Amino acid sequence: MARANDIPQPTRDHILALECPAFPDTPWVAAKPLRECRVAILTTAALHQKSEASFPTGTAEYRQLPATLTDPAISHISINFDRSGMQRDINVAFPIDRLRELAADGVVGNVADTHYSTMGSTDPMLMSETADSIVAHLKAQQVDALLLVPV
Repeated sequence: MARANDIPQPTRDHILALECPAFPDTPWVAAKPLRECRVAILTTAALHQKSEASFPTGTAEYRQLPATLTDPAISHISINFDRSGMQRDINVAFPIDRLRELAADGVVGNVADTHYSTMGSTDPMLMSETADSIVAHLKAQQVDALLLVPV
């Protein structure tokens, strides 16, 4: 992840000027032990199947990713974004194999069938509807924990 001082102008000013949503309340839920949780992944790497269209720049859309993702494409773009690690091992951005290992070892209960990807570097003020939609899917899947993988 680039530090703000490392990002060239005018991109730096744009990012620093973005308004972030304010949440009036702090949600609180009683968590169950991780070993009993169904876990899904949310990555900001703009991952999708190669057969799908790329994410448009700055979009607030998301994609559903099967746990059996076999032909991933990365459409996240930025002058500050190095995708070489992900091209060598998709687990850098979508740690599905590591999550499966944790489930096999009993650290987490099980792995959800569907996971999610958004485009990083998106204006946070555009993401409320996206977040609500992803949450609805997570609830329908009875997901208890979400592993956020920002890139």
